[in-house]
Amino acid sequence: MDEKIEENKEKEVLEKKSIKEGKIGVAYVFSSSNNTIVHVTDLAGNTLSRISGGMVTKHSRLKSNPTIAMFVAKKAAERPRDLGVTDLYIRMRSKTGAIGYGPGAHAAIKTLGKEGFRIINVLDTTRVARGGPKKKGGRRGRRV
Repeated sequence: MDEKIEENKEKEVLEKKSIKEGKIGVAYVFSSSNNTIVHVTDLAGNTLSRISGGMVTKHSRLKSNPTIAMFVAKKAAERPRDLGVTDLYIRMRSKTGAIGYGPGAHAAIKTLGKEGFRIINVLDTTRVARGGPKKKGGRRGRRV
């Protein structure tokens, strides 16, 4: 009798562990002043879904809008959720040299959290220019 009880307890523990464990993905959120792109991959880098603002709206001026960014994130979250992804690492990126992110970045991340994904980490991967652009005036400088 005790053996059956112990077996049942072990099965319950295994079932709970299997429920908690899920697949992990990486969500790359690129947000500029003109567009918002959400690209979800698995840990190996295979694309699960990639949606941009232009795929959601036909108006160019609205592509970077936070409302459109919400719809982009919702649409990008559908396929990974069907494939069993439960946790996400988020990598935010904006244009190189820009002061901050575009208007859709935070809205997209909030929406991914509301879609049922557990957000493990948010990382800024914006490229930083070191040395800046080439100075004007040519090789010999400005001749007066």
